[in-house]
Amino acid sequence: MVTGFRLNLSPLKEPLGFIKLVEWLTAIFAFGSCGGYSGKNIISLGCGDGTNETLDANFHYPFRLSQVPLIESNATVCNHSVTTTHLVGDSASSVEFFVGVAVVCFLYSLVALLVYLGYMHVYKDSDFGPIFDFVITAILVFLWLVCSSAWAKGLQNVKDATGTLGISNTLALCKGGNVTCEVTEFASMRTLNISVVFGYLNMLVWASNGWFIYKETRWHSQKISSQPAAAGRQQVPAAM
Repeated sequence: MVTGFRLNLSPLKEPLGFIKLVEWLTAIFAFGSCGGYSGKNIISLGCGDGTNETLDANFHYPFRLSQVPLIESNATVCNHSVTTTHLVGDSASSVEFFVGVAVVCFLYSLVALLVYLGYMHVYKDSDFGPIFDFVITAILVFLWLVCSSAWAKGLQNVKDATGTLGISNTLALCKGGNVTCEVTEFASMRTLNISVVFGYLNMLVWASNGWFIYKETRWHSQKISSQPAAAGRQQVPAAM
């Protein structure tokens, strides 16, 4: 069996190679749309004496909100002395898990494409290649489901913590009757929402590719070859 590299672009015209290329691209969009995010919400404070003040809530990837200061150095706000206050929440584990899975899928898709385009003759002549590919794909489908669901929940926690209700619960002076707190300018989280969509899209794409990889395994070929034999055994000779 010849095992040398032989460049052949024809797999890209078949579902097996084309979907793998799509997986590579969607993985880039998944981690690229949330990995470098930063945003700022502006909170307007209505003081009891009729004056207004503003605060900035700056947050960024990986969204360790409990480390983001909302008020620093015991400042005076609306004639109230306020101690150092941080935002509440931590979505780092969910978003880092999501980005980690996306990066792994990006690298695996890149290696798989190299195999498809240069070593397809080895891939199809061996049992190990397609079975290994199928098992890894099945694992990654499950990981996409888990990490996308976790990040969707983590993103909702970020929205809640940086919204009007979350800020009002975080700042002690907002809980009194003399000061009103409201988020008047929200950071655009469109790219974060897109990242969640791409997470579930990746799950569907990888699941669909799993079927075409399964067709390359011996499990599928054995099932196909056994069907004619089973059909032949079921035929009953006609009575003379």
